[in-house]
Amino acid sequence: MANKENQLDEIQEIKGQVCPMCGKKTLTLTELRRDIPYFGVVFIYSMNCSNCKFHKSDVEVEKKNPPLKFSITVDGEDDLKIRVVKSSQATIKIPRLVEITPGPASNGYVTNIEGVIRRIKDMFEAQRDIEESSDKKKEYNKHIKKLNRVLWGKEKLRIIIEDPTGNSAIISDKAKVEKLKKA
Repeated sequence: MANKENQLDEIQEIKGQVCPMCGKKTLTLTELRRDIPYFGVVFIYSMNCSNCKFHKSDVEVEKKNPPLKFSITVDGEDDLKIRVVKSSQATIKIPRLVEITPGPASNGYVTNIEGVIRRIKDMFEAQRDIEESSDKKKEYNKHIKKLNRVLWGKEKLRIIIEDPTGNSAIISDKAKVEKLKKA
């Protein structure tokens, strides 16, 4: 077997696995080992079914970290480029706006602040589009407008990521890092 150091960014796939949702042998398991600057080596895992479109992904850090809490105030367009690693076990909080807790459908991913904001904005848009209450639709629209203003560099936003597994991070000198207090 090749040396692990030489396997960075090498994708390993196993096709034809049984999908836990539809039961067909159409599931592909994927593993990617990637070195993220100023963070370290992570493993990115995913499951994708070509039949029912089931998708699940997660991120694990090679080194063991304690439970951590990251927070950052996004106050300009440059901050949108800050790298974010989020495991499926992490909670994302935007005070007075949203708290996204992990659950069975939670995914891990590597992105940047802009990607996190766009995911949350997409979630609000999807909820707004199925909502029947006009008051709730207005509330979702208000949240979407706020996120747009942040993406345009016109408003500040505080983002918090809490991860009991220590597999998440906001990779920036601006980010505040604390040990996560147990509930």
